[in-house]
Amino acid sequence: MSSRVEIDLVKLGNNVEVLLNLFGKKKIGIMGVTKSVCGIPEIAEVLVNKGLRILADSKIDNLKNMRDANIKAEYILLKTPSLSEVDLVIKNADISFNTEIAVIKCLSAAAIKNECPHKIILMVDMGDLREGILPADLDRFIEEVLPLPKITIVGIGANFACLGGVKPTDSKMRTLSFLAEHIEEKFKIPLTYISGGNSANYNWFMANDDVGNINNLRIGEAIFLGRETLGRTEIPGLFTDVFTFVAEVIESKWKASLPDGERGQNAFGDSPQFLDRGQIRRVILGVGCQDVLVSGLTPRIDIEILGSSSDHTIIDAKKTELKVGDEVAFDINYGALLSAMTSPYVEKKFLRHRDGWTAPELN
Repeated sequence: MSSRVEIDLVKLGNNVEVLLNLFGKKKIGIMGVTKSVCGIPEIAEVLVNKGLRILADSKIDNLKNMRDANIKAEYILLKTPSLSEVDLVIKNADISFNTEIAVIKCLSAAAIKNECPHKIILMVDMGDLREGILPADLDRFIEEVLPLPKITIVGIGANFACLGGVKPTDSKMRTLSFLAEHIEEKFKIPLTYISGGNSANYNWFMANDDVGNINNLRIGEAIFLGRETLGRTEIPGLFTDVFTFVAEVIESKWKASLPDGERGQNAFGDSPQFLDRGQIRRVILGVGCQDVLVSGLTPRIDIEILGSSSDHTIIDAKKTELKVGDEVAFDINYGALLSAMTSPYVEKKFLRHRDGWTAPELN
C-alpha cells in the first residue's frame, strides 16, 4: 500500500495511564471509546492492559471483533440500537445507551429469548441536540422501562460538543447531577454510571474541584490524539503524535500553479480557487479522499496541501526536494483518524517499542 497509519502503542499506553490518574483524582472513571480506531484488537489490548476496564463503541462489529480477540473488558454500545440489530446487541454488548422506548422493549424481548439480562444507560438531551431523552420526559420514560423483564437501568448520560458544539459547562453538569439524584431518590435505582460527557469535559474538569455526582466520562480523542475537543488544545502529559499518517510520492515535477483552460466543477462538484504562484514543485501523493480526510492532515515538513481528488493529493513542495518514492508524514485530526482507520486502503502499522522518548511534562 502507498499509505499507512503508524500507531505508537507505547505513547498510546502513556496517554491512558496519564488520563486514568488525572480523572481518578476526582473519582471519575473512564470508558475507552474505540470507534475512531474501529475497535482494532491491538489498540484495545493496550487500553485494557493500561487499566481501562470498559470499552465503548458505536459499531456492533467492532465490539464483536474485540470480544473475539479475547480482550477482557466490559463492552458498551454507544449508539442507540437499531430495531433491526437488537439480537446482536444482546449478544455482543453488556450495556447499551438508549433513548427510545420501542427499542428498549425489543431489547427486553431479545434478552428474554436469549436468556441474557441486559443493562442500559439512558441518554439525556442537555442541549447539543444529537441524541437523548428530554429532561421533562425522563420520569415518564423510566416508569415505562422499569417493568420490562431482563432490563436494568444502570446509569444516565449526556452528550456534548459532538453535533451542536454545546459546552459541558458547570451549569450543565450540575443539572445532570441533580437529575441523577432525583432518579435515585424517586425510583430507588442505584446509578452506577453518571456519564457527564467526553473529551470536551476536560476544561470543566480542570476548573472545578467539585464535580458533583459525575463519575464517568467517555474518552476517545484525548486518549488517541492528546487533545480536548472544544478548542483542540493539547493536554499536558499526553502525546499528540500517537498516530502518524504516511503517504508516498508518485509524481514530482515543476508545473504551473494555475490550471490552464476553461474550467467547470471538479470531481466532487466544487469550483476550487487557485493562487498564482508561478512555477512550483508540484508533488502528487498516492492518496486521496477515498483513503483519508485530506483536510485533516497537517504535514510535518514545510509543504502545503493544494487539493485532492479520489486518489491523488497535490502539494506545493516549496523548498523541499521530494522525489518519487519518498514518504511524507502528517499529523492527523479526529476526522482524518476516523477515515484512515476505517479505510481498507490504508495499512495499519503498530510500533510496539520505542527507545529514547520522554513522556511530555505534566503542568
